[in-house]
Amino acid sequence: MKRVVILAGTILFLGCVGAQAQEDIGKNEYAAACAVCHGESGKGNGPFSRLMNISVPSLTTLSSQNEGNFPFLEVFMTVDGRTQVEGHGSPMPVWGERFSVAAADDYGPYGSELMVRGRILSLVTYVESIQE
Repeated sequence: MKRVVILAGTILFLGCVGAQAQEDIGKNEYAAACAVCHGESGKGNGPFSRLMNISVPSLTTLSSQNEGNFPFLEVFMTVDGRTQVEGHGSPMPVWGERFSVAAADDYGPYGSELMVRGRILSLVTYVESIQE
């Protein structure tokens, strides 16, 4: 079911923007939401990384850590964060919830969910593009 919703959001989102625009959107999302911890290069060396009490992982080695395959769905679900079951929370911010709160007033419950998934899709596509 999750894949169907992601696929539907993907089709809708890609129909609205071209591939280059999606990459630019993803890069902008990354700069706004991720670079502060993971760094501009994605290597885990952002300005806040030294303030964290956990190690901030590099996002550029996800494919190499998975036998050359980018774990797209796993990364998508980690960024979204709303379906993870964590006993004491997670070190990763729940961007799906933050994005949905921002979109709820403008797009309604269904439209905001599509916007959230589109933003996350663009972000994850960008992270895939920075793999070493």
